[in-house]
Amino acid sequence: MKWDLAAIARMTGGRAVGDAVVTAIDIDSRRVRRGSLFVALRGERVDGHDYSVEAVSAGATACLVERGRLPAGLSGVEVDDPISALSSLAAARRSELDVPVVAITGSSGKTTTKDLAGAALGPGTHAAPESYNTEIGVPLTILDSPDDAGALVVEVGSRGVGHIAMLIPVVRPDVAVVTNVGTAHLEMFGDVDTVLRAKWELVEGVGDGVAVVPDDLEVSHLPPPRRLLTFGEGEGADVRGTDVTVDDLGRATVTLGHGDERRRVTLPVPGRHQVSNAAAAIAAAVAVGRDFGPAVDRLASARVSRWRMEVSRGAIGGAGVIVVNDAYNANPESMAAALRTVADMPGRRVAVLGRMHELGPVEASAHVAVGELAARLGFSLVVVVGDDPGIAIGAGRIAVAAADADAALRCLADRIEPHDVVLVKASRATGLESVAAALVSEVAA
Repeated sequence: MKWDLAAIARMTGGRAVGDAVVTAIDIDSRRVRRGSLFVALRGERVDGHDYSVEAVSAGATACLVERGRLPAGLSGVEVDDPISALSSLAAARRSELDVPVVAITGSSGKTTTKDLAGAALGPGTHAAPESYNTEIGVPLTILDSPDDAGALVVEVGSRGVGHIAMLIPVVRPDVAVVTNVGTAHLEMFGDVDTVLRAKWELVEGVGDGVAVVPDDLEVSHLPPPRRLLTFGEGEGADVRGTDVTVDDLGRATVTLGHGDERRRVTLPVPGRHQVSNAAAAIAAAVAVGRDFGPAVDRLASARVSRWRMEVSRGAIGGAGVIVVNDAYNANPESMAAALRTVADMPGRRVAVLGRMHELGPVEASAHVAVGELAARLGFSLVVVVGDDPGIAIGAGRIAVAAADADAALRCLADRIEPHDVVLVKASRATGLESVAAALVSEVAA
């Protein structure tokens, strides 16, 4: 990327002030790179415009701001809406990139599948380091693509019908992956069929490219893609996982197959459910022409985003434990998958769980079901942190309430036993990653 302010003004319909050359785009004044354009975004709590001068002092070469809000003496571009301008810049950057673009959506597993797909596609693939799947994160992923990228993997979330469709002109995917469709975010969507229709917008936006979907997803009532690859464990899947085994740390070893080719691989992230994510990643790699065998081999060394089924040694009160940190987010499907993964690991099982947000009318029943599953799988203790719509009801006598993360740690200190396996999981708003961090830091010290 190398744009002057006049070009940026043309891309965004804005007005250039001064003269500068931009080589990167940043939205955080604390992390600006030298030569970047600082895009001032107005949020609920923080207004980026208040940090424009600070961003330039830290190395930004110019600012993109709302009209009339460029500080005196600074170079920049004034626009009507910086968020819309960010999308316009990403669309322009997408036009500069002559590489295959894989876009991934779904109710759960998007970020891990993004990480696995990035590995499968091979060296030179650019993917966001974390879960950049919003109307801000998607453009930033594209804008951060290096000039020598060999492929681009974009994670695309949805907050309602029409949201993904709005991002299609920016992403213009060659491959559209739907990991699964479940009950996440029903508060916004209302029902699972609406979730499916919202995710299917990515498939409709792939045009002459390839749609990659689960082999058991019922989509006969939706517009069919021109080209389709399926993945899963069913006999008819185009990329199929078979002969799955799980080791003591919850990591699955699977034989992946496509056509006449077979390859066995141990996945780097725990969870029996990761087989589906791995098959989706390989299907995406096949769709853009990567050789099947090497793509599967590369899965073994994939680096997965933090707080997603991270397994570490930890301790509390002098007792050594295994910590499974899956605290980034939670919905009924991912909660069940994490509980089942830990249930397959040796040792006494303990769960530190919090509320699953945005479930709408199924909130109470979904939380009760999580508690019931933990009890049925043989967990010895379930510490429920914060507001609880029903986990403790389902878990019954094995449940203990904790008001916050500190209370949860005190509870664990009183009840933990050596060699316990402790799962930490909740929706991001609960902030349970601090519990996992405290457990791991004690043994590290």
